[in-house]
Amino acid sequence: MFAIALAPDAELRPLEPWRAEEFLAHLDRARAHIVPWVSPSFVATDPVSARAVLQRYADLWARDAGGIWGIWLDGTLVGGVMLVAFDAARGVCEAGCWLEPAAEGRGLVTAAVRRIVDWAIRERGIQRVEWRTNPANARSIAVARRLGMRHDGTLRALYPGPDGRIDLAVWSVLAPEWPV
Repeated sequence: MFAIALAPDAELRPLEPWRAEEFLAHLDRARAHIVPWVSPSFVATDPVSARAVLQRYADLWARDAGGIWGIWLDGTLVGGVMLVAFDAARGVCEAGCWLEPAAEGRGLVTAAVRRIVDWAIRERGIQRVEWRTNPANARSIAVARRLGMRHDGTLRALYPGPDGRIDLAVWSVLAPEWPV
């Protein structure tokens, strides 16, 4: 459909349900690395659940309520970005990401998130973009900072985790703060 260059060897593309097998192979490579940071419902374990994850985002896209895009490095799916939630009427959305360890340190996530945030603000009129992450996820917080987001606060003991309740740090950038 389309591809947006993120680097000479990397591009951002829609991550659609028909790519479920490729998505599952990617998750198998990334699983141990991303499980502590993403929702359990995201980390598919078989072709049916992989397709269900991608279909859920396709349905969000169809309802103008979210979306998902993959990051390909040298033709291999290595991660992606998403609009976890998107509410054009309220002017608020939440962006997120994930990435395999082999693709870290290249600025791909920051470039990809910058693209979807820029689209949300400039094309769709979003006024507030949120970034929600576990406060222990230093790499995620570094992306938020590189994008000029501010730490709004931390929701303490928000949800259960394998080792006790988990906090959630909320970062955001407002449309007037977004670079021109």
